[in-house]
Amino acid sequence: MKISCDRERLLHAFQTVASVAPSRSPKPILNNVKLDASPEGATLTATDLEIGIRHAVAGVDVQAPGSIILSVARFGSILRENTDQTIHIESDGHGTTIRGERSRFQLPGENPAEFPPVAGFSEANFIEVPARLLRELIRRTAFATDNESSRYALGGVKLEFDGGQITAIGADGRRLAKMVGPVAVHGEPPGGQQNIIVPTRAMQLIERAIAPSDSELKLAVRGSEFLVESPRATIAARLLEGRFPDWRKVFPSAGAGQQIELAAGPTHAAVRQAAIVTSEESRGIDFAFGGGSLVLSGKAAEVGQSRVELPIAYAGDELVIVLDPRFLIDFLKVLDAEKTFTMEIRDADSAAICSTDDGYSYVIMPLARDR
Repeated sequence: MKISCDRERLLHAFQTVASVAPSRSPKPILNNVKLDASPEGATLTATDLEIGIRHAVAGVDVQAPGSIILSVARFGSILRENTDQTIHIESDGHGTTIRGERSRFQLPGENPAEFPPVAGFSEANFIEVPARLLRELIRRTAFATDNESSRYALGGVKLEFDGGQITAIGADGRRLAKMVGPVAVHGEPPGGQQNIIVPTRAMQLIERAIAPSDSELKLAVRGSEFLVESPRATIAARLLEGRFPDWRKVFPSAGAGQQIELAAGPTHAAVRQAAIVTSEESRGIDFAFGGGSLVLSGKAAEVGQSRVELPIAYAGDELVIVLDPRFLIDFLKVLDAEKTFTMEIRDADSAAICSTDDGYSYVIMPLARDR
């Protein structure tokens, strides 16, 4: 194999793909990335046998086709530290040579035939989703999942398809994030409430693989695998097993409480300030709404007290609820600072519902007042 390529483009693709390769594995071959070069172009592949990715590399001149195995640590460092615009990669089957204008590296070779294959996308039945929507679906739900719980299903984002709509849900037992958006259905879609739970790590990889220039992506389910195809990458992830909570029962009925409109940026700043004096033992912050203001109060022994006041449009009867500031901060971080959202509160013992006008909802369970 012999190629010349743009170093920056190769580095960007390599970093995305290398994030899948495990740092330790009973199969040492998995600690690497496979590079395939053909007259059609070059493709990088990585897998940990649960998640796999194939990523095309632009800006590659293939002089001789072939395949090589590249060390994530060594080759990744060469790409990062090298300053040349173009690098040349050549392999004779026994080793690989990487050359720049003033540098030359020789790496040992491994047998590319031993590298496990990663599924391609050849589905006739698939969902077409705007790239920007899928990125937002992941950003706004993946953070609410729980990778440390014994409840295996909570370690992923549940996807549901119903007609021309996709719903993504992330939950960890104390909060629940849900986002809905429009999609186009080609052929037969997956069952509306089929148990499609995509590992959080796979969702985060999909988000990284979405390029700013991407317009539409394809999603499909093949047996126990979830497949995503973008113009440059194909990602295959094994679906999680287990029972996901019935989020429709977890979600309180909308409209049952007082709806208060808040600005994301100022609310985010106020919550972060009030959270400064919280501790592991005393996480909760009092959120008191009324009289045209939101007063946030925190208190923790040997740490201190905080009181932050934020002017708001609500002037009704006082409502007080105790919430974990970390959960509200996570919600506010994925919103634009200029955006407004509605917080619905029924009473101190009922969940708070935060929602936006673009299909995003977030439920936070309250803490006890006598914490």
